[in-house]
Amino acid sequence: MKVVLVTRMFAPEVAAAAFRLKALADGLAEAGHQVTVLTTKPPKTAARQEFPNYAVHRWPVLRDAGGNVRGYVQYASYDVPLLPRLLLRSADVVIAEPPPSTGVVTAIACLLKRVPFYYYAADIWSDALAAIDAPKPVTGLMRALERFTLRRARGVVAVSDGVAQRVREFGVPDERVAVVANGVDTNVFKPIEDSSSPDTPYFVYTGTMSEWQGADVFIRALPIVLEKHPEVRLRFFGQGAAEPELRELAARLAPDNVEFGGVVPPAEAARWISGATGALVSIVPGQGYDFAKPTKIYAAVACGTPVLFAGTGASSDLLRENALGQIAEYTPESVAAQMLALLDGQPHDRDHLVNWARDNASLATTGRKAAQWITSGRLAR
Repeated sequence: MKVVLVTRMFAPEVAAAAFRLKALADGLAEAGHQVTVLTTKPPKTAARQEFPNYAVHRWPVLRDAGGNVRGYVQYASYDVPLLPRLLLRSADVVIAEPPPSTGVVTAIACLLKRVPFYYYAADIWSDALAAIDAPKPVTGLMRALERFTLRRARGVVAVSDGVAQRVREFGVPDERVAVVANGVDTNVFKPIEDSSSPDTPYFVYTGTMSEWQGADVFIRALPIVLEKHPEVRLRFFGQGAAEPELRELAARLAPDNVEFGGVVPPAEAARWISGATGALVSIVPGQGYDFAKPTKIYAAVACGTPVLFAGTGASSDLLRENALGQIAEYTPESVAAQMLALLDGQPHDRDHLVNWARDNASLATTGRKAAQWITSGRLAR
């Protein structure tokens, strides 16, 4: 089959969406399909990467100050030229990644060409807007775009049971929804022994810093931890809308114990995760995003590092049911108590973590599963 992938982010960009879509493209190509990726020109800081098994066509777009295609104007710079790009390209099936505006453009193009399209739902964007108290007209518009996209899609790949349930609540029949869990490249995210690692203990936070994730709870917990362990550090790698507030809070509460390292290559992130006492993950509870399972959980476990999760819902269930780390209530006091438990030697089985990630969170396996479901004769005909 001729398969076209539509995504504003693709390797070599460092982001969960880019990794996920590359795994899907690899899975499709491995199954013998002819794959074309319609994406964007990566930022100048991105490493070079070749894709010998499929074609990657890039379009120049507007990026924000951090080099991301994030924001309504930035999305439009990709979505507007996408329509003719799709109309002029032959395809048997098209697969679109969020945002929903991209899904709408894809749906319209596929409707005009009578080609089926699928939607890869990593999360529910209108829920994310509601979680950060975005203006109601904006949230309402996004929900309408998302509903149109999901209902028009031949099928929807959801990254978790929680996302799948929300997709069904938009009116998508159960048989058109498949759950394919997130994953990480276990050839990159693995335990790394590094003699140059800092001697002082540290906790690491990697990936997106958004309002609904609420990583500020870790910085607020730090002064409590410093009373017993004055040498401990928090190290943040990544970026996001909440980063300026996190930097301001760190400068006020613990200026000498919090560091921001920006976006780093996956191999470097794996090195920092491997040497950490614990990997920090959080979701602000009660804002409609408790179903999420951030990819940073899988990255940490694959490196053999226990997760410290602050919040409730699907992520806490994942950790509890599989013994992947510590769970704290979303309060500085509870988070500090679990940080101290890890610092004071809370036992964890490194081999168990690594083996669990290999068996349950391999990105290669994820890509193959999504590719097989999308291109199966029952669905693609």
